[in-house]
Amino acid sequence: MEDRLLSVEDVRLYLGVNRDTVYKWVNEKGLPALKIGRLWKFRKADVDEWVKQFAHKKPTYTKQSRNGH
Repeated sequence: MEDRLLSVEDVRLYLGVNRDTVYKWVNEKGLPALKIGRLWKFRKADVDEWVKQFAHKKPTYTKQSRNGH
């Protein structure tokens, strides 16, 4: 069982986004987080589950060629 809590820095590196995006996802997209004092902490299992659910809800786009096909 993995008990270590992840920091904002850990999560941003794990997900390949910047710090502002992590905070935005916490505030606007429901990324599960714990506020401990002034710090935000994350359980890896919660982040993984959120990503799985979020990816499932994301619209998919197909790339069109320049000629529209």
